[in-house]
Amino acid sequence: MKTKIILLAALSFTMVSFAQKNELKTADKALKGGDSASAKASLEAASSLVAGADAKVQAQYEFLRGKTYADLAKKGDGSAFQEAVNSFKKVLKIEEESGKSKYSAETKQHLSAITADLVNSAVADNGAKKFKEAAEKLYLSYKLSPKDTSYLYYAASSAVNGGHYEEALTYYNELQEVGYDGSAIVYKATNVASGETEEMDKVQRDLMVKSGTYKDPKDEKTPSKKAEIVKNTALIYTQLGQDDKALKAYEAARANDPKDVNLILNQANLYFKLGDKDKFKSLMAEAVAVAPDNPDLHYNIGVINMEQGNIEEARAAYKKALEVNPGYTNAQLNLSTTYVNEGNGLIDEMNSLGNSRADIARYDELKQQKDDLFKEGAGVLEEALKTNPDNQGILTQLKNIYGAMGDNENFMRLKKLLGE
Repeated sequence: MKTKIILLAALSFTMVSFAQKNELKTADKALKGGDSASAKASLEAASSLVAGADAKVQAQYEFLRGKTYADLAKKGDGSAFQEAVNSFKKVLKIEEESGKSKYSAETKQHLSAITADLVNSAVADNGAKKFKEAAEKLYLSYKLSPKDTSYLYYAASSAVNGGHYEEALTYYNELQEVGYDGSAIVYKATNVASGETEEMDKVQRDLMVKSGTYKDPKDEKTPSKKAEIVKNTALIYTQLGQDDKALKAYEAARANDPKDVNLILNQANLYFKLGDKDKFKSLMAEAVAVAPDNPDLHYNIGVINMEQGNIEEARAAYKKALEVNPGYTNAQLNLSTTYVNEGNGLIDEMNSLGNSRADIARYDELKQQKDDLFKEGAGVLEEALKTNPDNQGILTQLKNIYGAMGDNENFMRLKKLLGE
């Protein structure tokens, strides 16, 4: 009786082993015939049979599975990349632990090919604005080839382009952890025949120069991307509402690149958002010192001073913006408004006066001041019309000033210009 039981057990094992081999052969045949879908089905049927098999069978199964999913990925199934990578990594692990290496060399070749396919697929995804998919593929490329840290950098860029800020933040933080710099040497030489400067790899460039077909070799170093990464990290923290982390990131970024105007502006805007307008003004002044010919900086300083009631400082800033860019419409409108607002500020006192001789004299004095301020505001806009005669904002504000002054002639002129 014991002999029969042993015989049955042996027979059962033989049947399972045969089924394993049959399914794997079927999958291999389908794969060689280009039918990766059928190969996948055969492998799924064999999966439960392989679980308890020896290392040789498991390695063969994972190798075929990796090839199958790699083929599916190449044919457009983006989700198959990760499955292919998982199986190929299992092959390497199984064979390392078993001391056998039947599939390891070819597996490494397939992993290298997958990296290239992932990058190509990510480029296509970016072109189709499928930024999340592109970022994930580039990140997987980096994981497959950790020395190629530029894949991680472009993964972060793709995530940012798609508005996937939390993923981008993860990638940027990892870039900082690995000390990514991003600078590189670009090798150039001038084509003697065309006179054009061309880029190429160093070996090719040096050979071309030696052959005489190229001249004037140059090695140019591209700038480091460290400041950009820290800056983008700060911007993302701001976008996510994590202002404390953003401030720390800006401090780190400024320490790395204190003269980056855009960095100063972003930091200033964050302080403005947080209600610290004094710090905003201080940083804007710092930005102006770095880039005195930037009219936007002067304009923004004017805006914040105007909000804080510092009229003379606001006017000085707007005038500076107009010195740099005489056609800066918003600066013209706001400069005019400073005079109108100051004039309007006198009206409450005018209305509070009585009918005594002293009150009437004071009223006339204030009215003259108001009218002079309104004329000053109108003069700014009349000057602006000389270079921008059709601007609706300028025409409308000028019409309103003349209406408030009681200057009916100019009021009607402006209404006509506005087509009213």
